[in-house]
Amino acid sequence: MIVLDVESSGVDPNKNSILSLGALDFDEPTNRFYEECRIWDGAHIVDEALAVNGFTREQAEDPAKQSEAELIQKFLTWATDRPKERTLLGHNPSFDRDFVAAALRRAHLDNPFAHRTIDTHSICWLHMVTHGVVPPVDPVRKHSSLNLDAALRYCGIPDEPDPHNGLTGALSAAEVTSRLAYTKKLLPEFAAYDIPWLTI
Repeated sequence: MIVLDVESSGVDPNKNSILSLGALDFDEPTNRFYEECRIWDGAHIVDEALAVNGFTREQAEDPAKQSEAELIQKFLTWATDRPKERTLLGHNPSFDRDFVAAALRRAHLDNPFAHRTIDTHSICWLHMVTHGVVPPVDPVRKHSSLNLDAALRYCGIPDEPDPHNGLTGALSAAEVTSRLAYTKKLLPEFAAYDIPWLTI
């Protein structure tokens, strides 16, 4: 599986651009990908999105950076080379999948990725429920508030660095998946942190 995380200039893949993309091969986690790019010409920038990913407008528009089309071509080459399986995995991976699909369309490249994804939110929610833990709910919006940081904490790992980039998100989602699905540590970056349900 390909663990994927996209940081973008907003939440609409048709109006906003990829700014960074991180990925790793879940079956061969040393096989990693990380690239940054400038926004595509005419893409919108939303200040709230930049507050999350730490990019400035100057960085997002930097003409010295590669284009989104160049980034997505590199990712396509990486993703179709070594990973044995191309199912996309991540935290709310439909967001990342849709940004990749839009970038591939803009670059006139074929999309080899399936619509189906594996979501760490759902895996973590199910793990909590089956272990007698009540998943968190936003008291105002009345929906799940089980974001990636909450899943990391549940798995015994500190919050993702802030601001974060595409690779830190992909690494976090990979480790969460390994712990929840296989009760195994995966990455050296998280080796010092115990799996909570093994230490009780």
